Amino acid sequence: MQLKILSLPGDGIGPEVTAEAEKVLECVATRFGHHLELTRGHIGGAALKAEGTPLSAATKRAASAADAVLLGAVGMPEYDRNAPAERPEKGLLDLRKELAVYANLRPVKAYPSLVGASPLKADRIEGTDLLIVRELTGGLYFGTPRGIDGKHAFNTMAYTADEIERVARIAFELARSRRGKVTSVDKANVLETSQLWRQVVTEVARDYPGVELEHLLVDNAAMQLVLAPRRFDVLLTENMFGDILSDEAAVLAGSIGVLASASVGARREDGKLPGLYEPIHGSAPAIADKGVANPIGAVGSVALMLEWSFGLRDEARAIDAAVSRWLDDGPLTADLGGTASTSQAGDALCAWIRTAHRTPS
Repeated sequence: MQLKILSLPGDGIGPEVTAEAEKVLECVATRFGHHLELTRGHIGGAALKAEGTPLSAATKRAASAADAVLLGAVGMPEYDRNAPAERPEKGLLDLRKELAVYANLRPVKAYPSLVGASPLKADRIEGTDLLIVRELTGGLYFGTPRGIDGKHAFNTMAYTADEIERVARIAFELARSRRGKVTSVDKANVLETSQLWRQVVTEVARDYPGVELEHLLVDNAAMQLVLAPRRFDVLLTENMFGDILSDEAAVLAGSIGVLASASVGARREDGKLPGLYEPIHGSAPAIADKGVANPIGAVGSVALMLEWSFGLRDEARAIDAAVSRWLDDGPLTADLGGTASTSQAGDALCAWIRTAHRTPS
């Protein structure tokens, strides 16, 4: 298969972890006989330095022409005082808009070998396997009007029924292939947007009689994530709530460095599902250029890319198996108590992928 992928390493540890993700992608392409067409571009602070904008028109065109986009991280402290339109994060928001990706998928799994790495008690998190489906293009992050007027600042949280319905359907479709439960998170006791959210999700649920639906207020959801994470299968949330809860859920996995994500929209006429794939961690400037970052979140994002955008389940399973073996046998990176470098972790993953047994789809 032709794999046309745009890589945007970005800022901080982004280039380091993306380099290992690309290495793994190249190993998979070779092992399974695919043709990889990989191009690179700038985003975020790197784009501000090189091109004077967080996301150039040329990079937007390249992203639209690709079958999938692999992203590292965005954010640099030197731009923290910039106006919102001139911050690195604006590049990520613009990229999501350009690709029309409206659902962010963040799987969270408690690997047995990492249970001890979590600050939570083992009996709380063992067996956790959940998926957060976050609406990505609405809510406070995109609502207008917004701004600062002297000592008065304002943002607008807005949603339409159509925006809610399309992401809800993705959550219910995924729940049908998992354990059959959707937990919809809102703040319907306070926010009108949440009242509409609850109404629309309830209506969508009628089309999925085999899927259980429960509604949970966001503050309770935040508490239940650490008290009883095994109760969750698919969590459906609006944009800001999902941003916060998915980072909280990182403690269940033992390290934010091992979590991947996929952002997807509507399937194209050619049947392909373009997507944006990225680890959920930030740019971590404090450890940038030290070669100690954990690349597993970025590598896991490649596995999601291969399965979601290209339908290559065997290839995705080969990566997942290599990740599990790496977590069991090492060499682990510093965030997991080891001493391995970022590149040593990538080399170990590739070694296992090269010897992976290929099974029929």
